[in-house]
Amino acid sequence: MTRAQGDAQPPESTVSLDYFTGLYLAKDDPWDLATKWHDQRKYAVTVASLPKPRYRRCYEPGASVGLLTRLLAERCDEVLAVDSVPEAVQTATENVRDLPNVTVEVALLPAELPTGTFDLIVVGDLFYYLSAADFEALVDGLLERLEPGGDLVSVHFRDRENPGNYDGFNVHEALAAKIGRVVHHEDEWFVLDVFRANAER
Repeated sequence: MTRAQGDAQPPESTVSLDYFTGLYLAKDDPWDLATKWHDQRKYAVTVASLPKPRYRRCYEPGASVGLLTRLLAERCDEVLAVDSVPEAVQTATENVRDLPNVTVEVALLPAELPTGTFDLIVVGDLFYYLSAADFEALVDGLLERLEPGGDLVSVHFRDRENPGNYDGFNVHEALAAKIGRVVHHEDEWFVLDVFRANAER
C-alpha cells in the first residue's frame, strides 16, 4: 500500500504519563529492549547512521532504560538523556552509572525542554505518542536547540501489518516538511532519518 503524508492522524491527546508509568511499574524494561534482537539491531543501525565521527553535546528525549544512551555516549562528549517516567530514569541511571559523560533526568515533554543547544538530538519511538499540538511544540523546541549544521536523528517503528496506523512513516514525513533530510533508512521494522539544520529539503 502506498502511503501519503496525512493518511493517518496523531492521537487526539498525548498518551498519558500514567499509561507509561504503569508499564514501568509492571516491568523494568516494558518493551524488552535489552533482549530483542530487532531492538539491538535498530540501536546499532542508529549509531552507524550518525554522519559525523564525534559530537559535542547530545540530547536524547524518551531515553527509556538507557540502552541507546550507552551507545551514543561512545560518540559524544556529553549526553543528556531524559524520560518522563521516574522508574525509567532510575533504571537508565543504573545502566549508565559507569559513564561520567552521561546525565539522566526526568522531564515531561514538550513542557520541560533543556537549556542550551546541541549538535546532536536523537529521538526514538516517541513522536507518535504525541498529539498534533504537542508534536509541533516539541519539534519546534528541538529545532530551536539544534545548532547550525547539527543532526536530528529520528527512528520509529513502522507498522507494515496495519499500514493505516499512525506510525514512523507519518511522523517522519511531518519532520521532513520542517528540516532537510541527509540520511534515510527503512526496513520491515523501522524507519530512520537523519535531518540536518540548514540542509536543503
